[in-house]
Amino acid sequence: MGVAGVVLAAGAGRRFGKPKALVEHQGVLLVDRAARALADGGCAPVVVVLGAAAEEVRDRAELTGAAVVVNPDWDTGMGSSLRVALDALTSTDADSAVVLPVDMPGIGAAAVRRVAELAAPSALAAAAHGGRRSHPVLLGREHWAGARAAATGDAGARGYLRDREVVLVPCDDISAGFDVDRPEDLPPPGT
Repeated sequence: MGVAGVVLAAGAGRRFGKPKALVEHQGVLLVDRAARALADGGCAPVVVVLGAAAEEVRDRAELTGAAVVVNPDWDTGMGSSLRVALDALTSTDADSAVVLPVDMPGIGAAAVRRVAELAAPSALAAAAHGGRRSHPVLLGREHWAGARAAATGDAGARGYLRDREVVLVPCDDISAGFDVDRPEDLPPPGT
């Protein structure tokens, strides 16, 4: 049994002006950065969910070692992407999945590894930044069906997690929990 990784990268990035999977930060596409953080953090397999501009992302991104799945309903929100990812993982032997949205470049392998240390079929955990639940999120296999059923619109697993005890894993010392919604949200080069 192992820990799988999931990159949710299907959105159109309307507020950003283009799909965030195609945004470059410090010379690396955000989708490659997220997939690498999961792989370097010990996740295998790593599933990348694409949607908007999927062909362009495939053409431009490296996605080395990642399994790419396309969400045909990407425009309905992140929930459908989480469902597609969990469906793709059901045939694997993974007992948990670490989920990371593409638009969080401050999350690296160290945070993934720290959260993944709690992996178990019954696990529910998330990184905490500033004392608040953040990403990545760890979903044990026993929670996949429930998280899948609750994943609607742009909420992903939020509603499912809100009603359950989630272990918060402090990660302020190794990662930054900001997300990138607009170009001005990207940290300046070199930071």
